[in-house]
Amino acid sequence: MMRFCVLQNSRGLHSQLKDSVPVAGLCPQGAYGMQDSLRSGFTSVKNELLPSHPLELSEKNFQLNQDKMNYSTLRNIQGLHAPLKLQMEYRAARQIQRLPFLPSSNLALDTLRGSDESIGFEDILSDPAQSEVMGEPHMMVEYKLGLL
Repeated sequence: MMRFCVLQNSRGLHSQLKDSVPVAGLCPQGAYGMQDSLRSGFTSVKNELLPSHPLELSEKNFQLNQDKMNYSTLRNIQGLHAPLKLQMEYRAARQIQRLPFLPSSNLALDTLRGSDESIGFEDILSDPAQSEVMGEPHMMVEYKLGLL
């Protein structure tokens, strides 16, 4: 007996009827009605819990909300090109990194965001030299290059 899951598009009832396609083997429960731990990992109650404090979600998304507000302000003041240019600079600054086993300071990204002039708890408590985990440099580079 093979079970089928229906993958639906969430655009509306009409499009769901038209776009519904039975697909075998892609059920979240797996082909036999059980969770496939090998593909999806172990279930964790921690992932299913709601935020423990009302401000937790706001603090997690603070940088994203700050960026959205900056983009909308730039768009209203300078036009459409300003947020696009800033996003391209952010993307370029994120791609500049050292070798995988060396910690990156992300100085260019901090300069673009304006956080290079402020000292926060992450500057003191996240010192990479005091990290608990130090990987094997050769294995980390091979993994990054896709050789492993």
